[in-house]
Amino acid sequence: MRKTADEYAKLIREKIGFSPKIGIVLGSGLGDLGEKIENPVFVDYNTLEGFPVSTAPGHKGRFIAGVLSGKQVICMQGRLHFYEGYNMADILLPVRTMRRLGVEILILTNAAGGINTAFAVGDIMLIEDHINFMGRNPLVGQNDDAFGCRFPDMSYAYNPELRALAEQCAEETDIDICKGVYLACSGPSYETPAEIRAFRTLGADAVGMSTVPEVIAANHCGMRVLAFSLISNMAAGILPQPLTEEEVLEAGRRKGAEMQKLICEIIKKL
Repeated sequence: MRKTADEYAKLIREKIGFSPKIGIVLGSGLGDLGEKIENPVFVDYNTLEGFPVSTAPGHKGRFIAGVLSGKQVICMQGRLHFYEGYNMADILLPVRTMRRLGVEILILTNAAGGINTAFAVGDIMLIEDHINFMGRNPLVGQNDDAFGCRFPDMSYAYNPELRALAEQCAEETDIDICKGVYLACSGPSYETPAEIRAFRTLGADAVGMSTVPEVIAANHCGMRVLAFSLISNMAAGILPQPLTEEEVLEAGRRKGAEMQKLICEIIKKL
């Protein structure tokens, strides 16, 4: 039976023994950052009665809690996607659970298709803003005033101070990053060339199938958010080749180490 975020947070706290202030959500091909956590405690989603389980390729489906860059963290090694058949309430649940566990800063990563023609595969994009093209919002339904207000402001959904810190850390570690707007679609099919042309006109620099519902939920419950996209492929119609899942995972293996290094440096300075 599905429990509340408070109940899941209590169960996880009993297993890990502390209340982390930093949460991390790892996207496709980027799960290896979880292996860097010291003194790890693993909590598989399927050991939490009723908790939704990630089914996307490359997502291990577990929380890892421990120490990263000297700070106590909890990491989602595998996220939930709308295209897996989960509803938005399911995707909202892990974010609210982390909030109830004590998380104040949420760092999200994803693999995304590059829309901006100045981007290249392997680029790391610091997300400055987003466009929700999923046709759903995780806050639809009765508002839970215990988490946040009915109409949360999204003017600074991606925290400006954290973005400035990320740029500083990138410069100090000699990691090149670009900045841009992330557009979220429901998936699971990749976008058509015509859709990509339309999204570029709308001002999108990258496209993916996640992150936006989590960002909305995190802002609603008072978390500060920082997010990155690893440009794992160029979106449809930009290069004369089809898009494949293997391409996404391979880019994560090749360039994920740079993103891991950057996130570790950011956490060190939080």
